[in-house]
Amino acid sequence: MLIDIKNSPLVEVLDILLKDRTTGKNIIWATDAYESYGDGFRDFDHLVARDFIGAKSLIIRPRIEKSLDEQKERTRKKAEVFTPAWLCNQMNNYCDSEWFGRTNVFNVENDDNTWSTKEEKIEFPEGKTWRDYVLSTRLEITCGEAPFLVSRYDTATGILIEPPKARIGLLDRKLRVINENVALEDKDMWFEWCKKAYQSSYGYEYQGDSLLIARSNLFLTFYDYYQQRFGENPSLKEAKEIAKIISWNLWQMDGLTDTVPLGKPFVEIEEINADEILFGDSSIEELGVGSDSEPVLCKIKNWKCKKTLTFKSCKEM
Repeated sequence: MLIDIKNSPLVEVLDILLKDRTTGKNIIWATDAYESYGDGFRDFDHLVARDFIGAKSLIIRPRIEKSLDEQKERTRKKAEVFTPAWLCNQMNNYCDSEWFGRTNVFNVENDDNTWSTKEEKIEFPEGKTWRDYVLSTRLEITCGEAPFLVSRYDTATGILIEPPKARIGLLDRKLRVINENVALEDKDMWFEWCKKAYQSSYGYEYQGDSLLIARSNLFLTFYDYYQQRFGENPSLKEAKEIAKIISWNLWQMDGLTDTVPLGKPFVEIEEINADEILFGDSSIEELGVGSDSEPVLCKIKNWKCKKTLTFKSCKEM
């Protein structure tokens, strides 16, 4: 099983990974694929932790583990098509060739859609350092399970990619560079630069289940690199710090409108005070009940400036 929430470190940070930092609530399903499960699984319902870790826990499966009928249905309804690892590698290599000013920096592409990892330490061009590379901003649009950012497995085949050094994601490459330039005994410095790598790597996705898988892949990638580096698991404090960054940097958004999918979440009826409706200044429409849903621009975090802003405003800069 590629994503096993109930029996993995994910269970310790699931509440964080389900957060929508724009609405202050949890992310929503934004797909009707789970409606057969009943209340709480409609497209506008929020994902909640108990559904994944309870006695009858729901298993969220990556696309490759879904039936062919499910895959076809998701392609028909949401144009969901995932990119194989070899093509992600090719496109990421092109980005790096622009940044480094040379080709074959991290690996060499082979004719059979595989790649050969460069084993030697990555050298940086004059005027640029490994720190510049880690801090450089990367964004995967309509990210699905985030195969361009991290490549724990090939999304087209389900085959795990090991060891981590052989992975081809944009964030994978940053973590490799950190490993090569931070002393093994300096765990604190390694973790600080690891956080910076995550803080400069972004992605957005419409469907809630895919977004949870993407966030899970980024979190489990952190675990993989930490365990390989130090031979132990990260502390819960470190895990929660990384999970918080991921919950900000991989967000749920309609890429056509830069807004939360399906508009503004309605106020739950049971939360509304009847006196406020009958005698207060707020109308039913203002309280969000029975009115058309207003679009809400998605917020992201600029970690360097330590401030939040809308994604739309970033595009207009």
